[in-house]
Amino acid sequence: MSRSKPRTAVLMGGVGGEREVSLKSGRAVAAALDRAGYDVIPFEVNQPSLEGLERHRPDAAFVALHGAFGEDGTAQLMLEEMGLPYTGSSPRASRLGMDKLASKRLFIRHAVPTADYLAIGPDQQEDAAAETLADFGYPVVCKPATGGSSLGVGLVRRPEALVNAVREARRHADVVLVERYVHGRELTVGVLDGRALPIIELVVENEFFDYSAKYEDGSTRYLTPVALLPTIYRKATDAALRAWRALGCRHMARVDMLYGYDGTLSVLEVNTIPGFTPRSLLPMAAAQDGIEFPDLCDRIVQAALRDAALARRRRLSA
Repeated sequence: MSRSKPRTAVLMGGVGGEREVSLKSGRAVAAALDRAGYDVIPFEVNQPSLEGLERHRPDAAFVALHGAFGEDGTAQLMLEEMGLPYTGSSPRASRLGMDKLASKRLFIRHAVPTADYLAIGPDQQEDAAAETLADFGYPVVCKPATGGSSLGVGLVRRPEALVNAVREARRHADVVLVERYVHGRELTVGVLDGRALPIIELVVENEFFDYSAKYEDGSTRYLTPVALLPTIYRKATDAALRAWRALGCRHMARVDMLYGYDGTLSVLEVNTIPGFTPRSLLPMAAAQDGIEFPDLCDRIVQAALRDAALARRRRLSA
């Protein structure tokens, strides 16, 4: 195949607990861009640094780094210092998306529906929240305020189980969120360049869509098109786009939410670098919209190049 498209580095791996998932995403993206006619540079990150990347002289970078360093804005800052166009959200939006507490506060400010929560700081005792949570009732969901792939997330059914759940979450982040549990259907809305993709419903055997359900459990089912009333479908896509705009995302993201059996919608989080593995949800939603995987990756790189060119023109005209 002739190579007429930009020389693109695919950043994968990283230094956190999501390294193996990132490697799978990166390899899939690299293969897809190769099929789309790109000159691809697979670039494996093994430390919190992009040292050596500039030697390859890429024209753009596809960021497939999940978790710490890749999804928290750090790698994005380094890429901006290099002057290298990159896929995904800005350093600020990436940092906000990675921080579930900061996201929650923005959701509330921008009228994005989300579950009630309590934040437990690094200096608070694990059992300090028990009395406050009495107003929530049980079960509750305990999760690290930063991180992804549902690592450290636990469903707490009884007050006496809360301390251990908070300790487990603290293995992944200093700040822990405890949310009111929403009993309902798990939905995810992919957003591609500001446009909502078809909604996917996740039907899992586990108690919730945890790491095992995402990457290991073959019994998880993905339903699309989803059986939702048109009014609820519109509310879900509207909530996803509100969350996208609240954080200031760009290029692509995935918005996870719950549709409670009581009729309420609750946005859980925005993933600014969603997975690109064979089991990943954004490519699945894009395929439902008629966008095959190589075309999806191509569109994302082209969006990054477009935005970099626009930013360059703005600087020149300032």
